[in-house]
Amino acid sequence: MTIFRPCIDLHEGRVKQIVGGSLDSGALKTNFVSERDANYFASRYREDGLIGGHVILLGPGNEKQAELALSAYPGGLQLGGGVNPQNAEAWLDKGASHVIATSALFDGDELSIDRVRELSTLVRRERLVIDLSCRKTERGYFVATNRWQTVTRAKIDRELLHRLADYADEFLIHAADVEGKCEGIDDELVILLGEISPIPTTYAGGARSIDDLTRVSKLSNSRVDLTIGSALDLFGGDLIRYTDCVAFNKKQKKTCPSRRMG
Repeated sequence: MTIFRPCIDLHEGRVKQIVGGSLDSGALKTNFVSERDANYFASRYREDGLIGGHVILLGPGNEKQAELALSAYPGGLQLGGGVNPQNAEAWLDKGASHVIATSALFDGDELSIDRVRELSTLVRRERLVIDLSCRKTERGYFVATNRWQTVTRAKIDRELLHRLADYADEFLIHAADVEGKCEGIDDELVILLGEISPIPTTYAGGARSIDDLTRVSKLSNSRVDLTIGSALDLFGGDLIRYTDCVAFNKKQKKTCPSRRMG
């Protein structure tokens, strides 16, 4: 059953919505900068019963805001951005339900199963989300690290996802090429994830209509969730109402009350 997953993206100590592919590209494109602290958004999510959202630290200087979000909604948000074996347990102690890791799992452009195993053992499988955000190439989708600027040799395919599922509770996958553009989701990637992912998976990138929740549900056979950012009125967008996303989840919960939403 597909649900809406909320997000809080932090950049330079502010809640922002950024065109993902522009990070560190020398031409940063920002869609929204909030005057409110991160705990405002976390409190909204808690009050509206949204579980399984993520807080992402896009670079340094965001730790205080992340802590505000986690303290406002302890156990209700995942935390990613710079997560490694040295700080992962501290973020869980500060209230994160899960930690989200990407770059720390790679040795250059090669995925290191030893690093994956180390972090999974440290925090326990049920509290680790592996971020496999990716870019599309002529040879398929490949994981991108270092704030999506480095395309690695790790291809998004059945073998990779089934191998990593032994170490993680969920996958988070941004389509970096369309993230923040509000020009439509990557249908091909959503279909692929629905076919090959053996554990709960959240897709992010390009959402522009409340109908995209239903679209993702159909394309993935109800096996992939959707994060919406820049298009939301909550983040200054004019394409999707946040209250409609909350209503969508409530309807889904009534339809399938036993569905694990966190």
